[in-house]
Amino acid sequence: MTDSRGSLFRGDLVRMVAPAKEDASRLAHWSEDAGYLRALDSDYARPVSAQEVATRLAPEQSDPNRVEFHLRTLQDDCLIGFVALHSIEWNNGTAMLAVGIGEPAYRGKGYGSDALRLVLRYAFHELNLHRVGLDVISNNSRAIRTYERVGFQHEGTMRDAVLRDGSRHDRILMGILRHEWQGQVPGRDSEQEAIL
Repeated sequence: MTDSRGSLFRGDLVRMVAPAKEDASRLAHWSEDAGYLRALDSDYARPVSAQEVATRLAPEQSDPNRVEFHLRTLQDDCLIGFVALHSIEWNNGTAMLAVGIGEPAYRGKGYGSDALRLVLRYAFHELNLHRVGLDVISNNSRAIRTYERVGFQHEGTMRDAVLRDGSRHDRILMGILRHEWQGQVPGRDSEQEAIL
């Protein structure tokens, strides 16, 4: 089932596609951007090779509790990022979300918001999940605002959980429930795109 906006995998700015080994060199290049990696994850930043990425993308590495898509722009079919639902607990109907816009020229322009709306539609309509959660480092205010705009609620804080350049930052826990996502005001997507 899809909503009135059309395709399950196509938004207004991006489409979600299957990860391909051909994408490995682009993803490896993004791993050289320490700022991107340090905003994306609380793990330590390190560059990875295209071979390492290709190995991770190999079919035999698939995890039944993870669904990952690469993000391509509708306008020029440019690979710009990824989105994943991971740590899926099928019995509880829950998953964690990860998203990253690796191409700097596409950040802050609504592509991430569009990807979030797409993956939430997929999570709730296709996978029949009840809850999608995420965590974000408190110094990533742009991401926090984006998550709030698409409906994520603050659920908790892991105080001083991340060390960056000698300073401690909280990890903010956020989540959205299926009925909250379904209850969003009609037309709200258009308002969000105008803001982003």
